[in-house]
Amino acid sequence: MSTTRQHPPGDLGREPEGAGVSSAEPVRPPEAAERQWRTLSLREATGIVPTARDFARQALHDWGWLPAAGADRRAAAEDVLLVVSELVTNACLHAGGPDEIRIARSAKALRVEVADGGAGQPAPRTPHRAGRPGGHGMFIVQRLCLDWGVVRVPGEPGKTVWAELAAPA
Repeated sequence: MSTTRQHPPGDLGREPEGAGVSSAEPVRPPEAAERQWRTLSLREATGIVPTARDFARQALHDWGWLPAAGADRRAAAEDVLLVVSELVTNACLHAGGPDEIRIARSAKALRVEVADGGAGQPAPRTPHRAGRPGGHGMFIVQRLCLDWGVVRVPGEPGKTVWAELAAPA
């Protein structure tokens, strides 16, 4: 699993800034047009983790992942909600709180991005000790996701932690 690659192989990353905001349609490669994005600001939110989970749950509902038709689809939706909880909780504990959450879907994957103002580098604790309380968040993300990583913009504070999960069959 990568913690330094900006985007998984073949992925173009998140939608360009301002996309969907203005009336002018931005020019995007065909692959980017296949993604549907949802964004929620968490800067002034209270109950940040439940708010982020509710936002993700509504996106999954709108995209047909919920209500789940079978055990595999239900497990995939639960994995997404768990990854959202872990990434947002890490931003709360280690980066002064998240600025926003972005969720995108394509035919093959769902991408979760959590932007924060922190300078730290998330990583699974090594060695992982299953019996100890705490410190399991990035280990869980690593185990559930196809890939995950961190994007930083040179000269700007903060980072975006992203994770991609496979779409249910």
